[in-house]
Amino acid sequence: MLVNLSDVMTVEGMRLEKEVPLEMSCFESGAGKFEITDRTPVTFLFANAGPGKADIRGNMQLTVMACCDRCLTEVPVSLRLTFERKALAPGIKPSETDDEVSLTDGYQLDTEDFIHNEILMNWPAKILCKEDCKGICPVCGQNRNREDCGCDTFVPDPRMAVIQDIFNKNKEV
Repeated sequence: MLVNLSDVMTVEGMRLEKEVPLEMSCFESGAGKFEITDRTPVTFLFANAGPGKADIRGNMQLTVMACCDRCLTEVPVSLRLTFERKALAPGIKPSETDDEVSLTDGYQLDTEDFIHNEILMNWPAKILCKEDCKGICPVCGQNRNREDCGCDTFVPDPRMAVIQDIFNKNKEV
């Protein structure tokens, strides 16, 4: 959905509150496609911040289905997006402190692209089904949260390989 910010950017003291439904049903990024299972409407507050500038504030909540990074079980991930950005009209140079948003077609803000970028910036570094997730066995591929497979997962320290070779060479049979 496009929101026209021309009035907000040109009229001093102008404020605009808008609640916009999120139309995106699937979030796509370099990590894959993630289904959005629950969402609230996006609440925006646009306020004039000087000639050709507007402050964008708002929030929303959504739930995305993603895989646990250790065991690959699909889990719901709740994201609470709270944002505060600055939009600049075409031709206005950003300052180094501005976290500016680009507008399309002059004074139009594409809310779907805006929220997509906010999800990217708030995406968790690691998604876990539970804090003590045991992950997948590197030997047999069994999910170790369901049952213990009993595989030997000992990995020797490669720095000690030379010493191990010495012991194996001098071992009496």
